[in-house]
Amino acid sequence: MSETSAVRLDGITKSFGSSVAVDDVTLDIRPGEFFAMLGPSGCGKTTSLRMIAGFADPDSGSVLLGGEDVTYLPPNKRNVNTVFQSYAVFEHLSVADNVAFGLKRRGVPRDERRERVGRMLDLVQLTGMANRRPRTLSGGQRQRVALARALVNRPKVLLLDEPLAALDLKLRRQMQVELKQIQREVGVTFVFVTHDQDEALTMSDRLAVMNGGRVAQVGTPEDVYERPADAFVAGFIGTSNVMTGTYADGRLTLPGGVSLPVPSRLGLAAGSRVGAAVRPEKIWLSDFEDGMVQIRGTLRETVYSGATTTYLVEIAPGVQLSVLEQNIDRSRREERWTGGEIIDLAWKPEHCLLLCETA
Repeated sequence: MSETSAVRLDGITKSFGSSVAVDDVTLDIRPGEFFAMLGPSGCGKTTSLRMIAGFADPDSGSVLLGGEDVTYLPPNKRNVNTVFQSYAVFEHLSVADNVAFGLKRRGVPRDERRERVGRMLDLVQLTGMANRRPRTLSGGQRQRVALARALVNRPKVLLLDEPLAALDLKLRRQMQVELKQIQREVGVTFVFVTHDQDEALTMSDRLAVMNGGRVAQVGTPEDVYERPADAFVAGFIGTSNVMTGTYADGRLTLPGGVSLPVPSRLGLAAGSRVGAAVRPEKIWLSDFEDGMVQIRGTLRETVYSGATTTYLVEIAPGVQLSVLEQNIDRSRREERWTGGEIIDLAWKPEHCLLLCETA
């Protein structure tokens, strides 16, 4: 319901020429939640964010903030702030003056500005850096300045457009944790746009997966990862083995006549083309239990990644499964298998998902 939503997109559509960037999207974002909009380049997530911010107008549909229709209000009339990937800090101003910029423009008294800026610098772990210039800061520190400047204005909603994308991997992971902690402390609704699946799963309370301008699925990270709505979501969120074949009577027939049991679906006609998905970490390589789905394949590749090893196993012509295993006893595993060897795989029936029909 719009009156209880921090943000509601109600059937918004946006085109650029003949290209439809956002296609009849409806979303409800709850007060105080960390909501991620996730998808590949060109899926419509940034355009949706720009319409929430007021930087772009929808061709149709409505944008509501706290139940109020703001579809055609300018950005400065909406109680939202935006943090961009490019930091967008003022190089000629000190850290403190950067953070205080919006407060000063709004005529907030000097003493109150100083107190609010100090609290924000403490919150983003920039205590003692108030007089520094942005050029003397690291990328992570500059992004913290941008975050503090946005939050000091006490927006109802903070919009973040891939704010960590320019950081190196180690710093990005550190900032993911810190950003989540900051959001919990301030209680502001965060709407976070990213193309990084791990980032969305790590940080969000709920997320929307977008594809081709539409919302493919909305749910908690666990919902979307464990129960993807279709083959696109299964393939885009994390790594998933999607096996496409012909369905009949609770079995999936793969190329070469290989057949395996899959979940049944009422009303699905025999001969339908469907996908079945199993996550790599759900596949067992030994110590099988009764009732598991078992299949034999040929080991084609072994990829060592430190804490884990990935095995690529061909179970049918052109059908390879990725199997992820923790390196608890790596030496024993290396002695057992070499490339080209026939090995057995298994998974629990409940870990195989039947996806919607495929083209």
